[in-house]
Amino acid sequence: MDYSEILYDVADGIATITLHRPERMNAFTGTMMYEVISAFDEVDADDDVRAVIVTGSGERAFCAGADLGTGGDTFAKGGSDIQTDVGVPRDGGGMVSLRIFECTKPVIGAINGAAVGVGVTMTLPMDIRLAAENARFGFVFARRGIVPEACSSWFLPRLVGISAAAEWCYTGRVFPAAEALERGLVRSVHAPDDLLPAARAIAREIADNTAPVSVALTRQMLWRMLGADHPMEAHRVDSRGILSRGASADAKEGVESFLEKRQPVYPVKVSDGLPDIFPDYVEPDFH
Repeated sequence: MDYSEILYDVADGIATITLHRPERMNAFTGTMMYEVISAFDEVDADDDVRAVIVTGSGERAFCAGADLGTGGDTFAKGGSDIQTDVGVPRDGGGMVSLRIFECTKPVIGAINGAAVGVGVTMTLPMDIRLAAENARFGFVFARRGIVPEACSSWFLPRLVGISAAAEWCYTGRVFPAAEALERGLVRSVHAPDDLLPAARAIAREIADNTAPVSVALTRQMLWRMLGADHPMEAHRVDSRGILSRGASADAKEGVESFLEKRQPVYPVKVSDGLPDIFPDYVEPDFH
């Protein structure tokens, strides 16, 4: 698919989605929303893609938040024109976050510069976040007269704890990469030229050594169990997963490749379908 506000590239099993409006510091628009969602649809449909990296164009910004070019009425109509399952216009950042949450491949954020507003909240459902030394973060919503979006009131406290989440959202202040690292928002901080190589190294470790279906299920297990009321819920899911995966050709290959001291070649593909180990889970309508 041809995109106008993002770049999409796949090489050696790694997809890279680049927010691409460098003249506007990659500010978020409705077009970018639909294109990012479409790119993740491509990711899930391509068995050759084993991991995803999301980054921004240029050296100044990952994403400077919503494009404020329309002035004071920017947020007057809510989010998108879509109302499915919500009853009011849906928040566009939330639609992106939900799509990332549902992705069957690991998602790595390579935050190369300013990540403010939706520019930071869209990174929260990504599995691993790395930042450049010049990156700056801001949950600035209260300073714009609105509230946090992109499902961040669910994701952020789970990632960094309620105290840090509250401070950042109540004050709306912009803070440096070093603070994001100290308080657990990002995994590591890198020199700008080292950021993408570091992200690719993690993606490469996943792509070269792990079973795609196992990673897809593990991703769902980790995120969904954040909302579980008791570890027994995890035990039920674990038990179903072990039973299903343990009898698969992937499990046979995983053991045999280990014993034979060779790289594994896992035969089962994500497109073959994932085992239903979450029988009570209701699939959200994120489109």
